[in-house]
Amino acid sequence: MLEKLLSGEKKLAVIGMGYVGLPIALEFAKDINVVGFDINETLINNLRLGVDTKNESSKTDFINKKIQFTNEETDLKNIGVFIVTVPTPVTNLKSPDLRPLKLASKTIGERLEKNSIIIYESTVYPGCTEEDCLPILMENTELEYLQDFNIAYSPERINPGDKIHTLTNTIKVVSADTPSCLKKVSDLYKHIIKAGVHEAANIKVAEASKIIENTQRDLNIALMNELSIIFDLLNINTNDVIEAASTKWNFLKFYPGLVGGHCIGVDPYYLTYKAETLGYKPEIILAGRKVNDNLSKHIVKRILNHFKNENKTIGKTKILILGVTFKENVSDIRNSKVIEVIHELKNYNIQVEIYDPLVDVTQLSDTYNLSTINSINKNYDAIIAAVKHDEFLSFTNEYFLTISNPKAILIDIKSIYLGFEGMTYWSL
Repeated sequence: MLEKLLSGEKKLAVIGMGYVGLPIALEFAKDINVVGFDINETLINNLRLGVDTKNESSKTDFINKKIQFTNEETDLKNIGVFIVTVPTPVTNLKSPDLRPLKLASKTIGERLEKNSIIIYESTVYPGCTEEDCLPILMENTELEYLQDFNIAYSPERINPGDKIHTLTNTIKVVSADTPSCLKKVSDLYKHIIKAGVHEAANIKVAEASKIIENTQRDLNIALMNELSIIFDLLNINTNDVIEAASTKWNFLKFYPGLVGGHCIGVDPYYLTYKAETLGYKPEIILAGRKVNDNLSKHIVKRILNHFKNENKTIGKTKILILGVTFKENVSDIRNSKVIEVIHELKNYNIQVEIYDPLVDVTQLSDTYNLSTINSINKNYDAIIAAVKHDEFLSFTNEYFLTISNPKAILIDIKSIYLGFEGMTYWSL
């Protein structure tokens, strides 16, 4: 298959032009004809101009690439390989929302040609590719599975904002439905992944490997969040404890914090959902999720206690939020837990001002009905350093004092300003 792609006999299509799909499409497009497909017309129009609104790819990344960006299904023709990178969110009830994945499968099924390979990269529970996606492909094509087309799974490992662990220098896990298909998929990814590939035993193993990567991290952070609550009651600093404990060779150095985004705060629910359909109710995983999901309330409670102790009228206070995206140095607000902190504060009629130079203000308004300020004001009763954007690292003690009221508090969620003096300071 790789030879047909390199010769131009066949094209490669990437379905979904988000954090995962765009870099893969651009990398393959160096010497393969690529169709970058997304149903979001505005997104496609920006990409045609070489503009990545998420700021993960620069304009130079689009230069001399053999790629066609489109939202028209009719452009999905003469495709030898489909790579599916659509979102896999959860519903309000924390159940898997497979609608984007199922729609992508239907679209591909209708456009399948003989000898095609469909590779799923979206994070799912073990069994989803074969049990949920494959039947949709088969329903929407007259081709015979295994005889005329194959499926594969290769979990994405894109880390938004990370310029060190990139697509090409991170090992790619690959799997497929047959040994011959696995060989083709391995060769395909080896063409762009300098770090090489790992061939998983089967598709379910590859799916499970991805889901536990994020579940493990979620649980480790949950432990630190719970410890931070305990240490706060003991009136000791969590970071001081971590630094002391990390002098032992086998201590795992994780830090407390809000767990949002479209991976760590979402993926464990896919695994617990699947487990429950099999008659097993996970305890540790769900306990970790509960701790992390409730952290925003703990932070707000800490602020309210401070206001009470300082005899401040809660409904007349003003708070500055530094950063509203789900992690540092990205513009994405999907599943940002900072939003929960803001909504919780607003429930107490607290005036909240948001400052974030990276956030997409239109998306913030459309999604959460929130707005940002263009410059930081004064007279704040509390400052919440919620996201560790590079711009915030230079803020000094003196600066915070100039924008704060007397007896204000600095809530340092990301422990950016350790050693802060001059006003009440609290970190997780």
